[in-house]
Amino acid sequence: MNVMKKGWFSELSPLWPGQCMSLEVEEVLYEGRSKFQDVIVFKSKTYGNVLILDGVIQCTERDEASYQEMITHLPLNSHPNPKHVLVVGGGDGGVVRECVKHPSVETVTQCEIDEKVIEVSKKYLPTMSVGYDSPKLIQHIGDGLEFMKKHTAEFDVIITDSSDPIGPAEALFEKPYYELMKDALKPNGIICAQGECQMLHADFIKKTLDMCRTIYPVVNYGYCMIPTYPSGQIGFILCSKDSNTNFKEPLKTWTDEEVEKLNLKYYNSDIHRAAFVLPQHVKKTLSS
Repeated sequence: MNVMKKGWFSELSPLWPGQCMSLEVEEVLYEGRSKFQDVIVFKSKTYGNVLILDGVIQCTERDEASYQEMITHLPLNSHPNPKHVLVVGGGDGGVVRECVKHPSVETVTQCEIDEKVIEVSKKYLPTMSVGYDSPKLIQHIGDGLEFMKKHTAEFDVIITDSSDPIGPAEALFEKPYYELMKDALKPNGIICAQGECQMLHADFIKKTLDMCRTIYPVVNYGYCMIPTYPSGQIGFILCSKDSNTNFKEPLKTWTDEEVEKLNLKYYNSDIHRAAFVLPQHVKKTLSS
């Protein structure tokens, strides 16, 4: 549920009871309903254009880089030679934008169920959707689960850029989906999925990690800071089929000059390592 009142958007949800993020609205740029969800784009006073799906903030132009860069470069820089990447979701285009920056990546296949999200992002979020112009991109409009059933042992890295586990994204947090991803990976493949907020959903994160450990030999949880997500933080579930994978130490590191050349605003090799240093209460919960 969202509230658009007196020039302000307020994000209300049972996933974060008793709190909400509010942004001042300058202009509503788009408001409609796709086949799957309510879609709103508005120009905010301080965070640029904002994409809202079913009343929940998906991204803002001001702070999107921290999430898009981390969900992409944490897994890609933990893989020895990622050539073929699958992105499930990510209709705003930010993850595709980051994937195509990697010289070793030859193809980025995107499977997005909601074509309307892609359409409005191309129009109103040009700095995110710029990756859609890349020749590396193969785009498929449809359900990610059904897509992976037909593609076995094809991908080096699978990134699931999903919304919260309500509505069309709910199945992307369940065991059958993680099993499908494993089957779609090559022998040393890696997955990274949106992993919710440690301040709000630690028990859910622990349950997900425990489930993943029944499927993958290496499982870890990292996070980043992002002001417009609930409690200012979002996490990532990372799993590898290769028992030698160490997510905490990137295999590929970039100099400051390379970071600038890649136009990165948040990610660097130090923040990669720091992403896995958890607050004590979270560390205790996840290891219990």
